[in-house]
Amino acid sequence: MNIAKARVLVTGGSSGIGKATAMALADSGARVAICGRDRVAIEQAASEIGATPFVADVSRESDVVALIPGVVKALGGYDVLINNAGFGRFAALVDTTVDDMRSVWETNVLGATLVARESAKYFIAQSHGNIINVASTSGSRGGANASAYSSSKFALTSLTECWRAELRKHNIRVMQINPSEVLTDFAHRARGDERTDNPSKLRGSDIAAAITCMLAQDDRAMVTEMTVWASNPR
Repeated sequence: MNIAKARVLVTGGSSGIGKATAMALADSGARVAICGRDRVAIEQAASEIGATPFVADVSRESDVVALIPGVVKALGGYDVLINNAGFGRFAALVDTTVDDMRSVWETNVLGATLVARESAKYFIAQSHGNIINVASTSGSRGGANASAYSSSKFALTSLTECWRAELRKHNIRVMQINPSEVLTDFAHRARGDERTDNPSKLRGSDIAAAITCMLAQDDRAMVTEMTVWASNPR
């Protein structure tokens, strides 16, 4: 597709991969909307990017049902969903709580489904569209203490395949990107780890560049899945 003509919604767009992707697409000429739960953060990010901000919690059906018509109106149309909103909680199995599992799955799985569902309704009506789900390398290989997060990303991988099977006949490309560790605030929010600058590890801009490349393929082509690793992390 022609990125300069794209009209894009990036969920979880106030920071990290979401913000970097929104910025890269806006810099390429796309009209971009971003959403998030924190009004101050989403409005500040939108100001920096040149995007349209929406306050929405993707795990709330009413928020999502109202979100998509708002995006269509604000952008003058809509043809790309970057399904990025997500977070993690990490604990040993014996310490994993009901709230750990429920809160992660409600955002990473239910939230992704709700935004894709409402977007797909619009895309089907116009007979074209693009959905890119931001999963993780944790969605192909589990690890210790990652029951909630890793299982949610495995589920998102399955959903990507289901939606692709349903939507290809409507000229809707459903794709997935699997970042490995990226230097964002994710680890601090999930585990309280301090973020340290490490030039050998991935940045949000690396994932944004990969997403832009996937979208830029001619509409007759589709990169179904892309995994991005750091070359030699230390």
